[in-house]
Amino acid sequence: MARPQKLKLPEVLAEIKMSRAAFYRMRARGQAPRIHKLPNGQIRVNRTDLDAWWERCEERVA
Repeated sequence: MARPQKLKLPEVLAEIKMSRAAFYRMRARGQAPRIHKLPNGQIRVNRTDLDAWWERCEERVA
């Protein structure tokens, strides 16, 4: 079974075209994609979680 692709936060921010500050504001409101914090403090986002988040965003607009 293949492990899910994990994206670094700068990759996620570039894809969604959002600043780090805006991302953390969304996260504080519970509106950002689910993150995983590594023991070294770095943040990762599963590709599947990011795609699901995009789907939810599209549903809200439609």
